[in-house]
Amino acid sequence: MSEDDRSMLGRAFLVLGSFTSERPRLSQSELSRRTGLPLPTVHRLCRQLVGNGALERVDDGHYEIGVRLWELGALAPRAHGLRQVALPYLEDLYEATRENVQLVVREDLEALYIERLSARGAVTVVGRAGGRLPLHASSGGLVLLAFGGTDLLDEVLAAGLERFTPSTITTEHRLRSTLDDIRRTGWVTCREHLNVGTLAVAAPVSRSTGEVVAAVSVVVPAEKDPAPLIPAVRAAARGISRGVA
Repeated sequence: MSEDDRSMLGRAFLVLGSFTSERPRLSQSELSRRTGLPLPTVHRLCRQLVGNGALERVDDGHYEIGVRLWELGALAPRAHGLRQVALPYLEDLYEATRENVQLVVREDLEALYIERLSARGAVTVVGRAGGRLPLHASSGGLVLLAFGGTDLLDEVLAAGLERFTPSTITTEHRLRSTLDDIRRTGWVTCREHLNVGTLAVAAPVSRSTGEVVAAVSVVVPAEKDPAPLIPAVRAAARGISRGVA
């Protein structure tokens, strides 16, 4: 691959990375501002990405992520294979709670939701399947951080602990103490760490080698007692762990 090809690929990823759950539809001018690329370059990239199905152009001239990217993403073993193994256990947990049940993996310094099951009347939460949240502020993220090693923790601390609610963990001492508790107990409870009015319980999913590859969490109204949820979440996580290669 030539230097120009690599450069073009990098610019294409800049364009694709501009789309977020908050801004899933963008114009060429908005893409130019977000990427810092000249408008003619964005125009050329959008035309090529549409031609390959990575972007779709809607009637008003804006662009959306194309279905081809979803097809490719569905082939990723870390998400697709894990989701297939996990889904029966997530469905059982959902039936038991009728709330938000989630499966997350780590992607860099964020928790990536690869599955979420929610009832119509479930408590409202931040995040969605395919969305990301900071590791320090979500129950699943804290589980992944607890077993992610010292280098990961150092990176998270260096990036800063953003506050989302008055209960968000924002100090190194409290974060380290929480992670120690997770490693000791095998679960975590987060009351209003990310959303006011919610309580989350999470537990790790691990390979036979002990490597933690994901976390299962359930999110319920903050006034609920977490005690009955803990064994249910841990049982789901253990079930998934048995099926993880």
